[in-house]
Amino acid sequence: MFPPVPLTTPPDSEAKLLAQAQRLAGFTLGELGQMAGLPVPQDLKRDKGWTGILLERWLGASAGSKPEQDFAALGVELKTIPVDNAGRPLETTFVCVAPLTGNSGVVWETSHVRHKLKRVLWIPVEGSREIPLAIRRVGAPLLWSPDEEEERQLRMDWEELMDLIVLGQVESITARHGEVLQLRPKAANSKALTEAVGTEGQRILTLPRGFYLKKNFTRALLARHFLLQGY
Repeated sequence: MFPPVPLTTPPDSEAKLLAQAQRLAGFTLGELGQMAGLPVPQDLKRDKGWTGILLERWLGASAGSKPEQDFAALGVELKTIPVDNAGRPLETTFVCVAPLTGNSGVVWETSHVRHKLKRVLWIPVEGSREIPLAIRRVGAPLLWSPDEEEERQLRMDWEELMDLIVLGQVESITARHGEVLQLRPKAANSKALTEAVGTEGQRILTLPRGFYLKKNFTRALLARHFLLQGY
């Protein structure tokens, strides 16, 4: 059996993308890093996005840091998700940066959150801290689109959070808001401020915010899929 080879160009179909992702299942991050010529860091403290970069290289992702899906021609977003030994997500999942100004008239149907979550290739990766990064294994992939109930949950939370942003309540939003989607500060440091709307409609400076999927949402999503697949 030949070892897998990183894709040098983006796959031209979902079937090819999924097949390549399935080839990676069972390999360790160290093995994939070595085959792709990407040095494996000691840990993720200073290289938080390294796992995603590694898998992007293997799968031929094209978007990089652009505000489109990772596989723009297919409309598919790549999400790696660290899981424990029972397959449960260990952390929330970043979706996209939240717009804090210019939101009058914005609707769910054309929102960046919906665009990013319309079609997602989930790749679980062992994430328990006691497992050294190089020997963490990649799991079986899942190509997913939200069903009617999932979309309803996401929409309700997004509308609630966006209403608070528009009404100048951004600084009163906590991670407890939202059933499945939350808004949290996302910045490299406390000096990286951006404009937002204050309680009196004035411009204020605040930390950038990001939308994140809560663990209860991704846990149910993974559990349902892998139960159906016989895992």
